[in-house]
Amino acid sequence: MDNSENIRGVAGPYGFRLLTWAVAVLLMTASRAAPALELGNHPAIQELIDEMVSQHQFERIELERLFRQVAIRDNVVRAMKRPAERLPWHRYRSLFISDQSIQNGVTFWARHQTTLERASEQYGVPAQIIVAIIGVETRYGKVLGKHRVLDSLTTLVLRYPRREKFFRRELVEFLLLSREEGFDPLALLGSYAGAMGVPQFMPSSYREYAIDFSGDARRDLISEPADAIGSVANYLARHRWRSGKPVVAKATVAAGVNIDGLVSKRLKPESTVAALSQAGIQIDDSPGADTAAALMRFETLDGVDYRVGYGNFFVVTRYNTSRLYALAVYELSEAILARWNHSQ
Repeated sequence: MDNSENIRGVAGPYGFRLLTWAVAVLLMTASRAAPALELGNHPAIQELIDEMVSQHQFERIELERLFRQVAIRDNVVRAMKRPAERLPWHRYRSLFISDQSIQNGVTFWARHQTTLERASEQYGVPAQIIVAIIGVETRYGKVLGKHRVLDSLTTLVLRYPRREKFFRRELVEFLLLSREEGFDPLALLGSYAGAMGVPQFMPSSYREYAIDFSGDARRDLISEPADAIGSVANYLARHRWRSGKPVVAKATVAAGVNIDGLVSKRLKPESTVAALSQAGIQIDDSPGADTAAALMRFETLDGVDYRVGYGNFFVVTRYNTSRLYALAVYELSEAILARWNHSQ
């Protein structure tokens, strides 16, 4: 996800945007009353500022003014400690799949049909998968997040040591992204983890995978649905989505089969359809015997459900590293597709 391009100084194609960014910071400093971050108490932020100055040619005084306006948010840390992905499948599913979410997906599809068809044709990703991801992420662009991204990322660098390195990298990427795209880093809102826009891209993903799909020479995932649609398709294609290949199937474990060692614990298909079948796993609509596959178990109200995930299923987990997430996206996509077809 790293982007090797460094923006140097204020000259070149990004010069005007950098100037705009700096002016915005000064204006926000003068007009916005925010809790001051005492830089002297946070050597990690001082070191990050040093890095941005020496490696990316930022102005030290502007970064110091920027970070002094950061608010450390305890609710961000609390949210990180209780993600929805820890819920059992039946509860997680109910968060994202309902009659209303299905209908809203059909409405989104109808509103952006031409763009979805173009994205699907260009990248090989089905329209219903793109729609479902946007539905799960932001209720089709209606809920983009209420946390200032700069607050969230800085808070997680300072208060969430388990993933400090990850969020530090994302904070660097966010500062670079803001400069490149002319964003006001104090104004952007997102999730508690720092994800932004209609498809909820982290800053590194925004820089690497966001595209201008609307043709206006900007990559705007905040307010341009076409860019969001194209960027989701590009993201999945870049992570090796295979057009026309299966995603996931229901499975039944034959009586007496010991599944210890069969249920996958990794986010990749480590077995094959043939091997699972020989072990006593019955797979609905089974593809070719040599197809890479993984047996998965999901908790239900009445017990457990078994599914077999294929390569495309685990491509979706690159968007969010959770089997629950990938299955919710797939089931929502199938429900949206069925209703879409019925409406035509």
